[in-house]
Amino acid sequence: MKIAVTGKGGVGKTTFAATLARLYAAEGRPVLAADVDPDANLGLALGFDEETLDSIVPISKMRKLVEERTGATAGNQFYHLNPKVDDIPDKYGKVCNGVRLLVLGTVETGGGGCVCPEHVMLKRIINNLVLRREDVVILDMEAGLEHLGRGTTEGVDAFIVVIEPGARSVQTYKNVKRLASDLGVAQVKVVANKVRNTEDEEFIRSRIPAEDLLGILHYNTEVIDADRQGKSPYDFSETVTAEITKIKEKIDQNSNL
Repeated sequence: MKIAVTGKGGVGKTTFAATLARLYAAEGRPVLAADVDPDANLGLALGFDEETLDSIVPISKMRKLVEERTGATAGNQFYHLNPKVDDIPDKYGKVCNGVRLLVLGTVETGGGGCVCPEHVMLKRIINNLVLRREDVVILDMEAGLEHLGRGTTEGVDAFIVVIEPGARSVQTYKNVKRLASDLGVAQVKVVANKVRNTEDEEFIRSRIPAEDLLGILHYNTEVIDADRQGKSPYDFSETVTAEITKIKEKIDQNSNL
């Protein structure tokens, strides 16, 4: 099972991605969680301590490693488009609470269509995670849609778009659905977060097709408290963990995911 979790900034996709990863790990499944967000905070949500996280350098920033694997240097503009990456998750990933975290980072580019060595490396690693590893793989993507334009997530089983009850969030879901089909990803599902009341729930259900809606997470101050204390929501909020458990059961029942 290979899932990319996406959405606009601030909707709670990292809370969802981390809790889902912890739930699979609690079943004894091998789980790899990849942080593909430049504002990397998946590790805290998984329960890593700050000292460990401060010691992690994102793969995209490991210039020496990128040069070694792609052959690209300041004096050599030709590089391998198929670098060796299969050892990277085990070599550079860190494990906490049964989840192996791989901090990939992202490539900051002006304009679209970066084919720089760092991008080639990241795309190859994600491709390797998606196609070759037996693990449950959960990708916590950068906010927005740029990663879809770069084709980084081609080959995942599904996109799960985390949205809020609002028109802009719904528009993000529609855009992801359109772009995902270009990448050959047929499954685009939705998790609605920060739902406060029946009006919010009715808004979501009126805008998102029932077959695409995996579930609803209610507005929860415990998640805010967990974030403030640098704790994993899984360890801090039984409510959100129970709600995401129901969503996980729905994912497990869907043979296409």
